[in-house]
Amino acid sequence: MSGMASHIAVLPVVVPLLTGATLVVLHRSPLAFRRALSLIATLMLGLVVLGLGLAVEHQGLVVYQVGNWPSFAGIVLLADRLAVLMLGLLVLLALASQLFASGGDDARGPHFHALFQFQLMGLCGAFLTHDLFNLFVFFEVLLAASYGLLLHGQGGERLRQGLHYVVLNLVASALFLFAVGVLYSVLGTLNMADLSARIATLPEAQRPLVEAGGWLLLIVFALKAALLPLYFWLPRTYASASAPAAILFAIMTKLGIYAVIRVYGLLFGADAGALAGFVQPLLFWAGAGTATLAALGALASPTLRGLLGYLVLGSAGVLFMAIGLGTDVALAAGLYYLVHSTLVAAAFFLLGDWVRRHRDGGDALGRVAAMARPAWLGGFFMVLAMAAAGLPPFGGFLGKSLLLAYAVPEGVVIVLWSVVLGTSLLNLIALARAGSRLFWQTPAVATARNAAPQPPSPALGERIAMLMLVFGLIVTTVMASDLTRYVAGSAAQLSEPATYREAVLGRDPLPTTVPR
Repeated sequence: MSGMASHIAVLPVVVPLLTGATLVVLHRSPLAFRRALSLIATLMLGLVVLGLGLAVEHQGLVVYQVGNWPSFAGIVLLADRLAVLMLGLLVLLALASQLFASGGDDARGPHFHALFQFQLMGLCGAFLTHDLFNLFVFFEVLLAASYGLLLHGQGGERLRQGLHYVVLNLVASALFLFAVGVLYSVLGTLNMADLSARIATLPEAQRPLVEAGGWLLLIVFALKAALLPLYFWLPRTYASASAPAAILFAIMTKLGIYAVIRVYGLLFGADAGALAGFVQPLLFWAGAGTATLAALGALASPTLRGLLGYLVLGSAGVLFMAIGLGTDVALAAGLYYLVHSTLVAAAFFLLGDWVRRHRDGGDALGRVAAMARPAWLGGFFMVLAMAAAGLPPFGGFLGKSLLLAYAVPEGVVIVLWSVVLGTSLLNLIALARAGSRLFWQTPAVATARNAAPQPPSPALGERIAMLMLVFGLIVTTVMASDLTRYVAGSAAQLSEPATYREAVLGRDPLPTTVPR
């Protein structure tokens, strides 16, 4: 690649960074202008990700050396099939979030779109970085923006949950720094490919410290992904966030899972000697426990938004089970399910916001409210409930079927089948209960005096956002064959750490002058 094409791997970070900085300066400009600028920037990001995806398909791995420093000494960005998959999913969710926010949510504070772009920058950087310290930096960028988005619109409950969210993430950040310090003190590098090469030939005397650093990183990523027993913050935090913020939070949870796949697959992969796959058994059992407790939490949830938080938690548990099985086929099934579950969660958060507007008393499930029950609202709920519970023909059914059919090593067959099928049944019951309370059960007494007024119809942007996400669910089902081939290729690529080491460490800086 030459010219601007050689910089395509850094553009997903640069575009939202420049847009966010511009929006900070222009925060007093008309809201319509800020909306348009932010939306145009996200569309540009989508074009960049498309170009990056084509480059990855052509080259296999796209490596970018920031500042033209050698890979072992500088900051490296790396794009592979998994990074492109996550970036594409992020762009779709970002567009849906912005369109939904244009219905009025973004008018509740002057910095919504600036914070939104900075969070996109942090997420894109985290998906692309190939350096542990810069993974920490991008985590901090996206978390700082998420604090503002969580508190956007104010409210007592958001303030309380925001305080818990900030404190927990500050603790996680401190542990992240400790882990980075331990690994650097032993190995002398934080470049992931370089770390992988050095761990593969690690002397026996240094293994305990490296293993300790690996456990610290696992605690950090488990907290980000809400893995048992560090899941307690997620349901209430997601329930208190506004719908546009909750959409991005849905993929932020998956970022913790992505970090586990990326870091542990590369640093502690099959060629890591005595440390190869040392966390995988724990991931499977912790994932099983997370999925089970999340299903029970969904059954007991008193509100729709709380139930949705437990559904996000349950999907994370299934994904950790797939990672813990330790096979390429299991990982591919997990990646397919990751796409589906993220889209379902995002669409459900939008629906939850609509339900709150239509239902007198919010989204509480403990009583039946006199409310207008438009058929389209119940129709959306039924479709999303089927998708979230893993019923055919939606992608959740296909993803779980792949996991059960092709990714069952000996020793965990009963546990895997019991958890996957049992939690699907419990989630279906919880969603059926919620639907009957919200849409299909008639109040015992409903008079003109206590009936809720008819709220206005959703804005055009909100309807487009919902249709985009539902269309995405349909595409993941109709084009399941193509998507499964893509994620299978991603899993196969991740299973070869030597390819990453060769692509990153064997790369010289670009020439400073072009020969005539």
